[in-house]
Amino acid sequence: MHTPRTPRRKRLLAAGTAWAVAAAGAVAVSFGLAGSASAGEFLVNGGFESGTLNPWSCTGSTGSVVTGHARTGTYALAGAASGSDTAQCTQTVAVAPSTTYTLSAYVNGSYVYLGVNGGTSTWTPGTGGAFQKLSVSFTTTATQTSATVFTHGWYGQGTYYADDVSLDGPGAPSTSPSPSKSASASPSTSASPSTSAGPSTSASPSTSASPSTSSSPTTPPPPGGHALVGYLHASFANGAGYLKMADVPDSWDIIDLAFGEPDSITGGTIHFNRCPVTECPGVESDADFKAAIAAKQAKGKKVLLSIGGQNGEVQLTTTAARDNFVNSVSAIIDKWGLDGLDIDFEGHSLSLNTGDTDFKNPTTPVITNLISAVKSLKAKYGAKFQLTMAPETFFVQLGYQYYGSGPWGGQDPRAGAFLPVIHGLRDDLTLLHVQDYNSGSIMGLDNQYHSMGGADFHIAMTDMLLTGFPVAGNTNNMFPALKPSQLAIGMPANTYAGNGYVAPAAVDQALDCLTKGTGCGSYTPRAGKQPNLRGLMTWSINWDNYNGNEFSKNFHGYFG
Repeated sequence: MHTPRTPRRKRLLAAGTAWAVAAAGAVAVSFGLAGSASAGEFLVNGGFESGTLNPWSCTGSTGSVVTGHARTGTYALAGAASGSDTAQCTQTVAVAPSTTYTLSAYVNGSYVYLGVNGGTSTWTPGTGGAFQKLSVSFTTTATQTSATVFTHGWYGQGTYYADDVSLDGPGAPSTSPSPSKSASASPSTSASPSTSAGPSTSASPSTSASPSTSSSPTTPPPPGGHALVGYLHASFANGAGYLKMADVPDSWDIIDLAFGEPDSITGGTIHFNRCPVTECPGVESDADFKAAIAAKQAKGKKVLLSIGGQNGEVQLTTTAARDNFVNSVSAIIDKWGLDGLDIDFEGHSLSLNTGDTDFKNPTTPVITNLISAVKSLKAKYGAKFQLTMAPETFFVQLGYQYYGSGPWGGQDPRAGAFLPVIHGLRDDLTLLHVQDYNSGSIMGLDNQYHSMGGADFHIAMTDMLLTGFPVAGNTNNMFPALKPSQLAIGMPANTYAGNGYVAPAAVDQALDCLTKGTGCGSYTPRAGKQPNLRGLMTWSINWDNYNGNEFSKNFHGYFG
C-alpha cells in the first residue's frame, strides 16, 4: 500500500498501449484555383463525367467512378482507402517550364490529400460529411514539361470522394479537355449543396488549424492530433510533491485525476477526496481547483476522473453496485465539470469466472456490469464523454497466451480479464494506454518473450494492439486490432515513478519504429508503420515535474 513517503505507483503493468495511429487520413484534396482571363484547364475528366476513370490511374484498383456522391453533375471519384492502400489517384499532364499553376478539388471524407508529385500538397483531416474545397499553387522548374497531380486518402480511413478536380494555368488548350457538367446536371440552388449545407467558414479547417500548403506533412496526425496523457496526484502527496491544477503545464493534453476510489470493494459507490492540507500544505481551495479545470478546458485540454489505481479495488458484482457506480461517478463529474472517465482497475478488480472463455460474450458480473455502467455514462453525456483505460499488461497482452482460469482451470483468472471490457467498449473508447511498466516478461506476436527496459518492450506490446491477436492462442477467437488513434504508450516518467523507465532516446526509438518503420531492432511490427499512433501516457505529471519535465519535453520535441 502507499504512504505519503512512498512513491504512489500504478500496479503491475503500466498503461501504454499504442495508439493507434489510425491511419491519418485521406489525401484526396481539391486545389483551389483563381480563375483569370489567360488561364485554362489542363486536366482531362476532372469532373469524372465521362463515367470512367480514364485518364486517371489509381493504385491497387482502389479507384472507381460512382453516382450518388457527386458535388456537381452525375459522377465523382471514389477512392477506397484500406489498411494497406491510401487509394491514390493520379493524372500526368503537359506543363510549361517556370510557370505557376493552381490545383484545386472538392473532397468529401476523412484525411484526404491533394498535391503534386515532388511538389507541394495540402490535406484535410475531415469534411464533416460535406464537400470541402482544397487548393494549392505551385511553380514548375526551368526545365519541367510535365506534372503528376494526385488525390488520396489514408490507411484505414475508408472511402473518400473527389469531384471537380482542376489544374488551372496559362496556355491551356483553347477547348477544355475535361468533360463539362451539363447545364441540366450542374447544381441549382435546390439540387446542389448550398452554402448552408456545405462546410461553413467556421466549421472548415482554418489556416491556423490545418497545415499550410507550404508545410503540409507527408503523413497526417491522428484524429484529434497527437496527445500527451498524464496522471495528476490530486488526492494524495508523495515524494514527487503536490502540484496545483493551475500549475500543470499546458503541454499535457489529457489530465487524469488520481484517484477516485470506492467506499467498499463491492458497493460500487465511488468518492473523490482532494488531498488534505495536512498532507498537501500547498493545496488550493475547491473553488480554485474547479476554476483551474475550466481554464484548462478552455485551452482544449481534457480533465478526467481516474478510478482505481493500486489502492482502489472495485468489483461491481451486482446490478445495485453497477447503479451506485453510475450515480456516484456522475455526481463527481458534474461537481467538478469533468470531461469523462479513466478506468484504472488493478489488483483483483477484474477476474473471469470459471467457464467464461469468450471475450466477445462475457458472462462474469464484474465484467458485464462494468461495461453496462460505462455505456450508461456515455449515454448520459453523449459524444463529448471521454473514455480512457489504463490496464496493466497482465490484463491485456498476457491474453495472447492465457485467458482466465483456462479451459481446465488452474490459471490466474485475472489473465487477459480486461480484453472483454476493451472489446465491449471499443466503439466508445477514446484512448487505451496500457501500462508498459511494473510488468513481467510478456510474449509478443513473434512468440518471443519481451521484457521492460528498452524500446523493444514498447514496440512489441503496442504492435499486439495495432495488429490484434488470437486470445489464448485460439485463432478462432481473435481480439481485433484497435485504431492507432485509440492507442497511446504508457511509460513511467522517471526511475522513481515505476519499474521499466526508459531514457528519451529509447522512447524516440520506439516511436520511430511504430510510426515510421525505422530503428525497430530485432522486432518487426506486424501492423507496419502507423503514423497515427496517438501518443504517450505517463505516470505521472507530478513525477515528470520532479524530473525537470524530461518526459513531456521529449514528447513535444518529437511530435512538435
